[in-house]
Amino acid sequence: MMASFWHSAVLLCMAVAANVAQEDMEVDCGPDSVTLRWRAARSQMDASLLRLGDCYPSSVSAGEAMFQVELSDCNFRRMVTGDTLMYMNELTSMSAPKAHLKSVFQSYPVVCAYERPADWAPPIFDVVLFHTYGQGDLVYHMGLMTDDFSGPHLSREYPLGSSIHILAAVEQKDHQPLLLLLEECVATTMPELQPAGPVYPIITKGCLVDSMTSNAKFEPRRETSEIRLSLKAFKFTVGEEVYIHCKLLAWDPSGLDTSRKACHYVKGHGWELLDDPSHSNLCSCCDSSCKSQKRRGIPSGKLGQTQNAVLGPLTTTDNSPA
Repeated sequence: MMASFWHSAVLLCMAVAANVAQEDMEVDCGPDSVTLRWRAARSQMDASLLRLGDCYPSSVSAGEAMFQVELSDCNFRRMVTGDTLMYMNELTSMSAPKAHLKSVFQSYPVVCAYERPADWAPPIFDVVLFHTYGQGDLVYHMGLMTDDFSGPHLSREYPLGSSIHILAAVEQKDHQPLLLLLEECVATTMPELQPAGPVYPIITKGCLVDSMTSNAKFEPRRETSEIRLSLKAFKFTVGEEVYIHCKLLAWDPSGLDTSRKACHYVKGHGWELLDDPSHSNLCSCCDSSCKSQKRRGIPSGKLGQTQNAVLGPLTTTDNSPA
């Protein structure tokens, strides 16, 4: 797949700003790396102060800085739009030791764009274990993760009482800040929801109802566009295949209310709002029925549209003595 990917790559090496000349910066987008050369002959800048994302120059000499970095490093942001896969970053300068040097350099975009293969999937996740879903121009991901959320969980079997870690994310792209919520999650024995089939409720209207009887909880966010969920392998249908169905929602971070939220139950304390415990009163309806309500001022567009996602199959095993 990698060979066909790069044979069809369309390099769009953008290091463009109105006041940047071609001789100042050269960008070469390789298969999985970027080489950037900055010449500071006209700007009198200390080239050692340059940063590509959070990366220092690979080499500095006589007013020239060279970066040779991987696309997986330096905080490159990945964006998928239609048939194009883009990696974006910025070249910036740290504060110069002399005040008059601060104004001679701005941040400049550095973008490498490639033709997106039809079978492309996020490279750090196995396509079987980490699923991708599309909703208009929003791209969602959802997967089963290791205990520290550093990568995909490679086994589909979970001993009864062990932890199931789930990560869901929406690609930020060029949108305003997005807050990802899990509106509904249930476990079933079917890859498609059936009206008459057995259902184990996990999340209802943003309330992690499973946390009332287990150690299930929302983990602290790393960023607003993703949400992390930890469950205990439940005694639903031990030994049978189970699928977890969820509704994902991209929402306005400032628009939380009783119908758009992420709440879990903390024993001895009560319901707690993941994103701001001081406003846990939004979770008070979790003990009764949280009704949807319309809010004024919430931006239109893709916000408020849900995306259905399913994980599985996974199996809960019971190794306790009969």
